[in-house]
Amino acid sequence: MRSAKLLSVLLSLLVLLSVNAFAGVSVNFVHPEKFRDEDFRRAFKRDGVIAEFRKYFDRLGAIYLKKGQTLRIDVLNADLAGRYEPWNGLYDVRVLRDVTPPSFRLRYTLRQGKKIVARGEETVTDMNYLWDLSARSASGRFPHEKAMLRDWFRKRFSR
Repeated sequence: MRSAKLLSVLLSLLVLLSVNAFAGVSVNFVHPEKFRDEDFRRAFKRDGVIAEFRKYFDRLGAIYLKKGQTLRIDVLNADLAGRYEPWNGLYDVRVLRDVTPPSFRLRYTLRQGKKIVARGEETVTDMNYLWDLSARSASGRFPHEKAMLRDWFRKRFSR
């Protein structure tokens, strides 16, 4: 009985510590079913795409935010790099062209404690995304979008 209580207390502390570790960035996708990109409008793909970008924003926050800073990001719209071209017989393959750059419409609020340090709303895009060698050689999903968001994050919130 006593060890069960101890285990319960330890698990509660672990949950609290893990919540505080990820408190730096909170991301809200505002009506993703209305976003320009098909992967957000398709229910069977949406959750995986959103989870991937939430995890990436958390990682960026851990790298670029100062201790005690919190960042709230509302993703208002998103258009991933490339397009599906079913007329070419490519139903599940995104074809990347220079006229299909990634873009995210973001609203953000950066706080240091309770004080607002920065806030804004902007469209982040990379018209030269096909020339980014780090994205071209990256493995994993959404390398062009992640490179674009990393550059934006570094410029806005770098220590």
